[in-house]
Amino acid sequence: MIRLILRRLAAAVPSLLGVIVVTFVISHTLPGDPAAFFAGPSATPESIAATRAELGLDRPLPIQFADYTFDLLQGDLGQSFTSGQPVLDDLLRRLPASLELTLFALLFAVIVALPLGLLAAANPGSWVDHICRGTVTAAAAFPSFFVGLLLIFVFYYSFNIAPSPVGRLEIFFATPPKITGFYTIDALIAGDIHVARAAFGQLILPAVSLGLFALAPLARMTRASMLGVLGSEFITTARAEGLSSWTILVTYGFRNALLPLVNVLGMIFSFLLGANVLIEQVFGWPGVGSYAVEAVLVSDYAAIQGFVVMMAFLYILLNLAMDILNTVVDPRVRYDS
Repeated sequence: MIRLILRRLAAAVPSLLGVIVVTFVISHTLPGDPAAFFAGPSATPESIAATRAELGLDRPLPIQFADYTFDLLQGDLGQSFTSGQPVLDDLLRRLPASLELTLFALLFAVIVALPLGLLAAANPGSWVDHICRGTVTAAAAFPSFFVGLLLIFVFYYSFNIAPSPVGRLEIFFATPPKITGFYTIDALIAGDIHVARAAFGQLILPAVSLGLFALAPLARMTRASMLGVLGSEFITTARAEGLSSWTILVTYGFRNALLPLVNVLGMIFSFLLGANVLIEQVFGWPGVGSYAVEAVLVSDYAAIQGFVVMMAFLYILLNLAMDILNTVVDPRVRYDS
């Protein structure tokens, strides 16, 4: 296992270096001049030049890249031009909000997609199969931001049964003491049921909007994996022995279909974590996605680069976790040393 972890981390180093280089180059070619933005609308060319020198943007790009890489090796992602705070502090403060939203979206997708996939696999080619597949495909056909706006219009504006889309908590609720950074969990730990309920209520619409995107691939993979398992000889033997359909479907079928589903769940989680940018903007969610959008609008180089590097690092850790989980789900999986 230790050899597996070290090998995966070593293989990820070139990818991480490539991400750093490409992100640095692209961020510095974005339209707009951050020096002009921070100097103000009435700034003179002299004051803009002074601001550019103060921000260190007047130096050649290779020197800026060398300084950035040196700081990065020391765990310093730079300082944000807009917030005036270290980028790492900004990202760590906002990351729990994005993770909470992404995990709830994935949980919603799993709760809906797995039963639909199992139901479709148990009745292949039937009207039940067609309805299940058509439902998840239609649910994932619309852009997430459109679904979010539609849900806000229906449940908040029209029927007024959802809380206002103003972030993680409405203004008349106190923020729970920070333990995990997840408002729902922290409020439950603190014993504040009202805040936990309010935080969960704020999560429902954005989590559903984001989770609908994950329904189709997860349900389809569940169906395909289950169909492959249900056609196996050991399933035929189980049926010949008179085992119930539920036991065959869940105990024998679903357990042996878990390995490809685990890999898909890892990819879907990575996708949702990067795709929540628009959802965070629609619902005023204070996560790393909205932080990145704000940084792009003002060409905040350090914030943009820090966001991309952090996301790349999270993807590496997630892929490593999926590799380890594969060995737990299926002991037959072996990795060459």
